[in-house]
Amino acid sequence: MATRDASPNSDPVTLTHGLQPTSTAIRKMSVANADIPQLLGEAKDATRVEKNMTIWQAFRTYPKAVVFSMILSTAIVMEGYDIVLLANFYAFPSFNARYGSPTGDPKNPYEIPAAWQAGLSNGAGVGEILGLFINGIVSERYGYRKTMLVSLVAVTAFIFIPFFAKNLIELQIGEILCGIPWGVFQTLTTAYASEVCPTQLRAYLTTYVNLCWVMGQLIGSGVLRSLVQRSDQWSYRIPFAIQWIWPIPIIVGVLFAPESPWWLVRRGRVEDAKQALRSLTSSNNADASFDVDDTVAMMVTTNELEKTLESGVGYLDCFRGIDLRRTEIVCITWVIQNLCGSAFMGYSTYFYEQAGLPTVQAFNMSMGQYAIGFVGTIGSWFLMSHAGRRTLYVNGLAMLTVLLLCIGLTSISNHQNASWGIGSLLLIYTFVYDITVGPVCYSLVAEIPSTRLKTKSIVLARNLYNVAGIVNGIIVPYMLNPTAWNWKGKSGFFWAGMCFLCFSWTYFRLPEPKGRTYGELDILFEQGVSARKFSRIDVSPWAGETAPTPPRVGSKEKDNGGGLEMVEKAST
Repeated sequence: MATRDASPNSDPVTLTHGLQPTSTAIRKMSVANADIPQLLGEAKDATRVEKNMTIWQAFRTYPKAVVFSMILSTAIVMEGYDIVLLANFYAFPSFNARYGSPTGDPKNPYEIPAAWQAGLSNGAGVGEILGLFINGIVSERYGYRKTMLVSLVAVTAFIFIPFFAKNLIELQIGEILCGIPWGVFQTLTTAYASEVCPTQLRAYLTTYVNLCWVMGQLIGSGVLRSLVQRSDQWSYRIPFAIQWIWPIPIIVGVLFAPESPWWLVRRGRVEDAKQALRSLTSSNNADASFDVDDTVAMMVTTNELEKTLESGVGYLDCFRGIDLRRTEIVCITWVIQNLCGSAFMGYSTYFYEQAGLPTVQAFNMSMGQYAIGFVGTIGSWFLMSHAGRRTLYVNGLAMLTVLLLCIGLTSISNHQNASWGIGSLLLIYTFVYDITVGPVCYSLVAEIPSTRLKTKSIVLARNLYNVAGIVNGIIVPYMLNPTAWNWKGKSGFFWAGMCFLCFSWTYFRLPEPKGRTYGELDILFEQGVSARKFSRIDVSPWAGETAPTPPRVGSKEKDNGGGLEMVEKAST
């Protein structure tokens, strides 16, 4: 299996059992860091240990990393909770009576105008975009812990604004301000989870972020269901007040959490990185082959390799060289979440109501929907250990396309039970989404970028996601609102077409990062390996063996069935 021919001006190449860094890269690393020759051997040992470690061994070795990652990720519950809160308030009689306009319809006497629905739904999105860009700069300079603490204090203060809001304008201001710390949470939690755990746990801890998002939606739906028949102002103020439950416990957890060792390595604080890694691992239950010094050596060599591959730490560096491809994959992978029809889930209660279900039944269906999403996300953990990220993403989008098409076809029927049919299809859609696209996305966006550009790549990707969310926040209310376009279930045809386009891109451009260390991924991207071949290429990132030099361009590669790859090789 050929990966790349050597150019006439390249360094000597050799046949080896896997792709390896170029000799030029190794020389540059050695110039930048005189300890690289010694560190390469330690990094090789750490890579072998990490790849051979079982999931159970990883949990026993990194128990505190799992706990601290889960504590930080729980902040995402607040965002998921609020998204459901505001979107489903549009189906809330008391909320509409307080903030809405008369409609003249005795069944729905008050309605929030579609323009205000779009504005309120996008208010948090605008704030999140600001928070994301702030996080990309601040967290890289001051660290994840300090950035997280300041954001948690800020969101605690900002919740007062929507709680006491007297009109839609004040509510809009509150949503924008709350969106700023939520934007920080969106990327910081994912980046932290991917950096404090080994390869075997990355998928579980990064997709736990999605589980927190689903938990927030489920809690929000349950709170609204319990208050839907209450007619006073507390029916919508209590849901806002519940948001004060999470910040304080999370702040306490963050105070005890160590900084990311990868961030410390990027700052040149190698000894602090070793201490942080010791705080994340168990000295009693750690696997016998695990060594803190070797693991940090792997981080240092990976960081130096990325520096030699011209991977900087600024936003513009995301669009240069091989990082451009990685940025494209991360951004499109995340924006697909908003282009595959998932907007139906965010407006589910309002959608059910407009489809013809009674208000109470609409909230019951929403609660069932988010419970199914919770189960689906946990189910994705088992699937990812066998199928891989790419397989789940491609097949998930194919199934979602079919389901959206079925929703559109069902909406054409005038049968009295058609609304229940649409509701049932949306429940199936939710399960498929939350066992494939929903959680797998978080794992992909955390694994694909280089470690030096991880935070900024995730920021760019999430911001593109938020821009798409703002577009959804504008068009979806018009699709569903009876005073606007009134498409209702027929909007399934539109989203089925969008979902098919997402499927097409994913099939050709999305690689498989399952089981790869960050150093291995760096080499695969540097060598320009096709997305569909990522899982079949053997990589030996820090091998130091020498081998005879084969012919250059035009030579035939040797295949050993697995096969031996023609790559550039560093002389030692």
